[in-house]
Amino acid sequence: MSATWKPVGVLALAFTAVTVLPTIATAAGVANPTFTKDIAPIFQQKCESCHRPDSMAPMSLITYEEARPWARSIKTRVESRQMPPWSIDKTVGIQDFKNDRSLNDDQIATIVNWIDKGAPKGDMKDMPAPVQWPDDQGWLLAKNYGQSEPDLVIHSTPWTQKAGANDTWWRPVVATGLTEDRWVRAIEIRPSTVKGRKITHHAIANLQQDETDPIAVNDVDPNGAPQAGTFMEWAVGKQGEVMRPNSGKLLKAGSKIRWDIHYSNGGEDITDDVQLGIYFYPKGQEPKFRQVLHLMGATNAGGVDIPPNVVKSTEGFFVMKENGRVESFQPHMHLRGKAMQMSAILPNGQVQILSSVKEFNFNWMSSYLYADDAAPLLPKGTIIKVEAWHDNTSANKNNPDPNVWVGYGDRTVDEMAHAWVNVTYMGDDDYKAELAARKAKIAARTTQQQQQ
Repeated sequence: MSATWKPVGVLALAFTAVTVLPTIATAAGVANPTFTKDIAPIFQQKCESCHRPDSMAPMSLITYEEARPWARSIKTRVESRQMPPWSIDKTVGIQDFKNDRSLNDDQIATIVNWIDKGAPKGDMKDMPAPVQWPDDQGWLLAKNYGQSEPDLVIHSTPWTQKAGANDTWWRPVVATGLTEDRWVRAIEIRPSTVKGRKITHHAIANLQQDETDPIAVNDVDPNGAPQAGTFMEWAVGKQGEVMRPNSGKLLKAGSKIRWDIHYSNGGEDITDDVQLGIYFYPKGQEPKFRQVLHLMGATNAGGVDIPPNVVKSTEGFFVMKENGRVESFQPHMHLRGKAMQMSAILPNGQVQILSSVKEFNFNWMSSYLYADDAAPLLPKGTIIKVEAWHDNTSANKNNPDPNVWVGYGDRTVDEMAHAWVNVTYMGDDDYKAELAARKAKIAARTTQQQQQ
């Protein structure tokens, strides 16, 4: 039986700051835009993080001379909202994100107007100062802490991906080298070389360390001992994770990283490794709250069963063992992935959509980071529901073959469906304080809006 994707109804709750969307109006944009005055600032803000030399995009958009030959393609991708990649459904759920790289209606109209009017360059005196990106796409978060590099860099072991070879999953185990417990305030993962970016689709750093805290247990070792599980997942389109103030992840003495790296064909022999960059809290400044990355599955190894020529939905549930703040939402599926939705079912039975991705794109594994005043605060006992839709029909242009039955597997032609979700946990008193502070901010903002 086929299943049509559609968002479920929402009950607005006080502890989550869901943005009320404005009435949709026709955007006019800038009437007579030029590259130097109007387009370059948009590209700097929304595009250059990928579209610059030696980065993941196929072309740079930093200068007029680089951007102009691509004008027609830019218009097509921008009008269809394929670029910049941002798949959040803007009609439901939370809309405030720290890393929102989508273009608003006015920005889209401005770019389209520019191209329709011949893509003029404009006066160079209007050109904004260039963005200073790290050399060779270096460590992007280091500048946040007055550093040039992370405090600790852990390398996977090298792998050579042969030209024309099938996809490979490389899973070495590497010791962190820590001799004492340390709290982490930020994490980055990156391929070590420019060529390595051509073959590294995603990399998961799983944390092997014994856990006694129930909220941090995500896995078990071969002997059944509780383990921390995923430390961070990186994929094309994702840069790193920064913990909110007074929260962090815990790395214990003697811990190890078990890598799970997906390499694909790069057209030539390429040898590379992946680097995990870790930024610690200074000793004596340990955070109050612990953050944990959970894999919340709509499916598991036995749950993907997609007949030919159908759109099928599956769902999974995760029970919060403690009060917490949901920090991010990152859907993960393969080529048949169509949509994914994360909802909260409160202990009193109320339901709210937190986030919904309606046009999932396997090429962009985006992590959606909630803004400070929008990250959902959820009480202990909340059930987080993750629902996924797979499109195994010919209408899905990414579908390699709609006439086959699809099951679970690591290969791109197989399927899976889960969400990577960071949660910061807190006790009852701290949760009540966070909840009160959130309500006060919402009330103050509402009062200010009413007075305007």
